[in-house]
Amino acid sequence: MMKLTRRRFLKGVLLPAALGTLPIPAVHGEEPDGGADSPPEIIDTNVHLFDWPFRKLKYAEANALVAKLRKHRITQAWTGSYEGLLHKNLDGVNARLAEACQANGAGTLLPFGTVNPALPDWEEDLRRCQEKYRMPGIRLYPSYHNYTLQKPEVARLLQQAQKRGLIVQLAVRMEDPRVQLPVTRTPSVDVAGLPALLAPLPNIKLQLLNAFNATESLRGQAGRRLIDQTRVTIDCSHVEGQGGLAKLIAGDGGRPPLPVERIAFGSHAPYFPCESAVFKLFESPLGRPELEKVMRGNAQRLLKG
Repeated sequence: MMKLTRRRFLKGVLLPAALGTLPIPAVHGEEPDGGADSPPEIIDTNVHLFDWPFRKLKYAEANALVAKLRKHRITQAWTGSYEGLLHKNLDGVNARLAEACQANGAGTLLPFGTVNPALPDWEEDLRRCQEKYRMPGIRLYPSYHNYTLQKPEVARLLQQAQKRGLIVQLAVRMEDPRVQLPVTRTPSVDVAGLPALLAPLPNIKLQLLNAFNATESLRGQAGRRLIDQTRVTIDCSHVEGQGGLAKLIAGDGGRPPLPVERIAFGSHAPYFPCESAVFKLFESPLGRPELEKVMRGNAQRLLKG
């Protein structure tokens, strides 16, 4: 059997995936020829369902999104709800998300519920996410829910999430501030205080979404402390520039080196086209072991705890 080199790995899977030209077995999630040497499928840690509040998105509904993701070899997607940003009844939001993922997700969509620690009885929302809706994790949107990470309830929420073994995904931002409506300005979340916040929580499973190019907290000494003093994982949806992933791992532009074990694939679909995230894998000069960690391995590690 011919050895699966990085060149064959990229030409055989990542480029066709980005172009939407994978063979039918791969589109349907079947194991391609090659067995153990076959390239891995992709876990997308950052997608959403339903209507984005400020413009129409093409793949907002579950069936359309799943078809699009699977066309690009994404066979599992951690899925939040855009309704969680502005709706007041978060239990209703989480119930609709769980139902949509189960009914239309084709085994692809894993629901991540929304919890707002600024609301009363958020503990019940957290409990229902795990015990009623069988969600492996939750998402926090501090900017849209108008609280900072210094709020005492945030520390309590993280403590309970660690105890339950839940993944916590923190959305640093949802869109570029240059395209936000003046009446809905939502600044990026300041994550500089995370090392102190997470110090008493050695087993917390925390991931930052949409973090790159969103905050100065990932640069300089603040970025160094975040990397050295926490186990936080960051998705790649907002990594920019040619060879951006490799530069991120090596350290570039004022950012300290980020271990490849701390980066997970995330597309921010359907707000961003998922092809954009797949192309980032293709054009970054990474070896197959690093690519496999970003594509799937690091996300699997979070799920397994």
